[in-house]
Formats: sequence, structure tokens, C-alpha cells
Amino acid sequence: MKLTPMLEQYLRAKQEVPGALLLFRLGDFYELFFEDAEVAARALDITLTTRSKKDEVPIPMCGVPHHAVQQYVARLLAQGFKVALCDQTEDASQAKGLVQRAVVRVVTPGTVTEEDYLDPKQPNYLAAVARDGDGFGLLAADLSTGETRQAFCAESGGLADLLGRLAPREILHAADDAGLAALLARAAPAAMLSPLAAARFDASTGTAWLATHAAPAAPAIAAALGALLGYLAETHRASVAHLRPPESDASSAVLVIDEASRRNLELLTTTRGEKRGALLAVLDESETPMGGRLLRQWLLAPLTDLAAIGARLDAVEALVRQPSRRDALRERLGRIGDLERLTARLAAARVVPRDLLGLAAALAVVGELRDLLADMPAAALRDAGVALAPLPAVQATITATISEDVPLKPRPGQLLKPGADPEADELRELALHGKRFFGEYEARERQRTGINSLKVRYNNVFGYYIEVTKPNLHLVPAEYRRKQTIATGERFITDELAQYEAKVLGAEERLGALEAQRFTALVAAIGAEHAALSRTAAALARIDVLAALASVAERRRYTRPTLDRERRIAIVEGRHPVVEAVAGREGFVANDCQLDPDGEQILVLTGPNMAGKSTYLRQVALIGLLAQMGSFVPAARAEIGVVDRLFTRVGASDNLAGGESTFMVEMKET
Repeated sequence: MKLTPMLEQYLRAKQEVPGALLLFRLGDFYELFFEDAEVAARALDITLTTRSKKDEVPIPMCGVPHHAVQQYVARLLAQGFKVALCDQTEDASQAKGLVQRAVVRVVTPGTVTEEDYLDPKQPNYLAAVARDGDGFGLLAADLSTGETRQAFCAESGGLADLLGRLAPREILHAADDAGLAALLARAAPAAMLSPLAAARFDASTGTAWLATHAAPAAPAIAAALGALLGYLAETHRASVAHLRPPESDASSAVLVIDEASRRNLELLTTTRGEKRGALLAVLDESETPMGGRLLRQWLLAPLTDLAAIGARLDAVEALVRQPSRRDALRERLGRIGDLERLTARLAAARVVPRDLLGLAAALAVVGELRDLLADMPAAALRDAGVALAPLPAVQATITATISEDVPLKPRPGQLLKPGADPEADELRELALHGKRFFGEYEARERQRTGINSLKVRYNNVFGYYIEVTKPNLHLVPAEYRRKQTIATGERFITDELAQYEAKVLGAEERLGALEAQRFTALVAAIGAEHAALSRTAAALARIDVLAALASVAERRRYTRPTLDRERRIAIVEGRHPVVEAVAGREGFVANDCQLDPDGEQILVLTGPNMAGKSTYLRQVALIGLLAQMGSFVPAARAEIGVVDRLFTRVGASDNLAGGESTFMVEMKET
């Protein structure tokens, strides 16, 4: 089958991304052809047509408008597809022959950064897992925020628990390790599995990157990082300078909660899969998306270090005791937006002008927050305040450069503020008001020459010219140069007219190019501050979580728990936080719990269905969990001996997909 040059160009691009649906930019549309078109038409429920000329075999095709491509990409990602974007890399008006195009990005569930694709309150991890004997190295990166996490799991159960907590959207693994692929499919059934050649898990690449960040790691973790960095180079195709050194997810540093216990305790969702009615929904009074994501992280990985827990509790207590200061903090946090993900898009140079205006507004608020935190009694709050960087120079540059009313998709002349760039001001004046000059020039020449019928006109052949009728030709000045003779008279040109015409024609195009150049330079300059912006975003998230926990504590009358290294639990008038939130304080009967290996070692709960046995079990576990994450707890008094693992099972269910009966599920959970 003979193909057109454009389709040959399409197929060359397709060979570059064989595992992705290729969206090929043609004018105002992104088109798909051949099998990709058939797949996308079904997935997106759009019309499948054909492209063909006489005597040619029809070629399936479908397309989506370029201005709405993000919503279609989001739908494809949700259905488990990878999507490659092939864009024009030169101006069609300047192209000689076929417009040059190139694959600029491959979008996968684990590599998206745009807000349209993401849940604001959930992380979006891309994970890589490398096997090392019986153990596994894991490196997880949230490209939308720059957060990275590392862990070495000595056995498959630990890896499954960690993957259940991180809930990555996509996992990279060696293609020749079928056992690992099966393990990952069971541990993270919602994640896309992306197999790579085993050689891609190169520890030297990961080790070199870690060395530049002074972050040592085990060889298996370095190998996983090497695969992840190579995959990002293929897909993201933009800077990853915002990725931070990996934080450790070692189980020894956190209270380990296995997947069954997370589900039974209804931490993120209820057993029916609903967010409302889960513990997170009760606690999440965060004002920023990054605060919401951090709260989720604290909830799933409570601490075991007494000093770190105490520092969080000190901060929550300080904010409980100063409600007016807390309200002032929360009001300002509500004006910040998602600075963390904006910083990631800045590093990748994938922002729009309004993003920069939002950044300037957020940085102005950051300065106010730093002042509010300067004299707080809790060290965690003071330290967070010190980490805030208002970057006044960045604020000032944005404010002086970007027009306050810039639209979402500005046309030439709408981006830069008047006075920000003299050349842009001149071009804007020419582009927007150039025709006014020709009217003024015509009036001036009529008065100067005495030719009342003199006209300044334009056509595509000559551009702008002066037209004089035959009866007035004797009045034409000597500096007029004859351009053309017509039946009614003659056409002339002058040096002044020619010079101004050269300025006006194409002024809008030159203005658009200049504004794009200035914007690119501005984004690069601000992107160089990604480290300070990332630290600021992380500090804002901590402040937000601590203020949210203080707000919950005051509103729901929680108290500060006492934690120690004893092996005792003493809870007086404990309540289940979620049931109390639904039923109200008066509708919930509080209960005590005393457990001590040297005394009351066992509690036997009896009673009919709906008597509250499961509620009591869950409430004891949740009070301990809340205490170790640094929150006040729903009890009159609580003394908690720090624990390193939490086990619970409530209810009965089978796992048909995993080939496990109800009895087998209960035995494994036990």
C-alpha cells in the first residue's frame, strides 16, 4: 500500500512508541490512524472514519480537538492505556513541504503531572522494583510533586504491604521475571505493570544520581532507580531536576499496618469502597492539596519514634491553645493552592501564564505565614516557618512581567504587561493600532499635497500604497515613487510608507514569537528556584496537616495522648472517631480499655449483632494509630505504649480472584 508522506511520518513516530496510542497533531486536531484509531474510537466513544483517496485502501482514523486533548488523554489513562503525543515542531506557515513533527511526550499513569489527570489529595507514584536474591529494592517517585521514596524489603510480604500503602499507579519490573510480575499483580491490582528489559535495571545509573544528592542506597534500590530514570527519559522528556533525594520507607521507622488491617480499620475508604465514613474523611480538614496528601501519608505510616511523635503533638497542642493564630494560618493556607505540583510543572516547563500569577500570589501569602509562625512555642512550627521562602525577587519579576488579566490561552499582545518589554510594547502598538497610522498618514498627505482624493490602500500584491487619480497627478510630490498605472490614475509608494509597512506587516506574528521567548526565559529563571519552592511546599504541607489536626481536636473535643515505651494501653472514655462523627457525641457511649501484659492481658467481648463489638475493636486500634501519627485522640485520657505493628481483622470475606476461600483469607490475616 502506497502511503502519503504524512502517513509515513506518522508510522516513523509510531515505531518510536510501540506500546502507546499515538496522537498525531494535524492542524487543530490530534489524529489516530490504523489500529490505534480503532482502539481509541471504542475507548473514547468517538466516531471512527477512514482516510483514503481514489484507488487507495481505506485507512481507519479518528481524532480529538487539540484544545480538549487533556480530557481525552485522562480518559485513556483511566482505562489503562499509554498515550504518546506527536506535535508539530515548526511553524506550519514557515514550513517548506511537510511540517516537521516529533514525539514530545509519552503519558502513562505514573508519569502525569497535569492537574486534570490527578486527584489533588492523593499521590501519584511511579514505582520500580528490582529483585535481589529473596529481597526486593523499591524506588517510588511522584513526578507531580518531586517526592521519592526508597525501601529494601527482605521478603515478598513486606513488599506487598509497602505497595499497598503507597498505591502506585504504575510499576516497572524486569520483563523476564514472571514471578515478580505475578507478585506485583496481586499486591497492586490497580497499578499498570510496565515490563522493561532486565538490562535497564542498571545500578550504576541510579548510584550516580544518588551520589549527586548525597543519598546512599542498597544496590537493588539503585538498580530500581536506574530503570525509573531511564523510563522517565523516554516518557516524560522534560527536566526531572525537581526530584528530591529519596526518603526511607524502612518498616522500623513506622507503625506497619498490613493491607487487611488498613481495609478492616477503614482508614481511607469503608469496606464498601466509599470515602465518606472512613477515618481520613473525618480527619481531613486540610486547606491545601499537598496538606491532604501528607495527611494521608501520616495516617498510613504512623511513627514509632517518641521524640518525633512528641514534636507533632506539641505543634498540635500549640495550635489548639491559640485558635485565632490557627484560624489566621488556615485562612492563608486556603489561598496557596497546590504549590508542590506547580513546582513540578515549572521544572518541566509545562506551565501557562496564569500559573505564574498564581505562584506570585502564593509567595506573597508565604511571607505572611512565615511572620505568623516566627514566635510559635512549638519547634515543629517554628522550623516549618524558617523553611518557608517567599522569594520576593520571583514575586516582583512575575508581577512586573505578566499581565494581570492574561487569558488562559493568550493571543499575541495579551501576555506581557505594558512596560515590561520595550520591543513588545512597540510591536503591540503596531499589531493593535497599526492601521490607525495609515489613516492618519492619508489625512496628513492630503493636507500636505492638496490632493483631497488621495487614498492609502492595501492589496496582497503591493501591500500598502498611495492612489492618486489622473486629474491630480500634477500635484504628486517628487519623493513619491510610481508603483503602477491603472485606468483611473496611478499608485505610488514612499520611503515612510514602506518602512512602516515593514513594521506593521507581521507585527502580530513577531509579537507572539517575542512573548513566547520572554515567557520561556521567565519560566526557566523561576524553575531554577525549584529547590527553594519544593522546601516551601513541603513546609506548607506540614503546617497544613498540624493545623487541620488541631482544628479537628478542638471541634471534636479530642485530648492529647501520653505515649511511652511501656507495653500498656490505658484508655478512659474512648470513642470511635468515625461513628462519633456520624452519631454525634451524645449518641455514642464511651468505653474504657485496660490492657497490660503484667495484668489484664485479654479482653473477651460478647454480645448480639450490632452491639458494638467491632466498633470497640476498631476504636482501640484507631486511638493508638492516631496517637502515633501525632494527633489528639477521642478519649478523656489515653496512655499508649508505642507499638511497631498493628493487626486487626473484622468480618469475613473470600478472595475469589486470588483463589482463596473465606477460611483461607481468615487464616492468612490471622
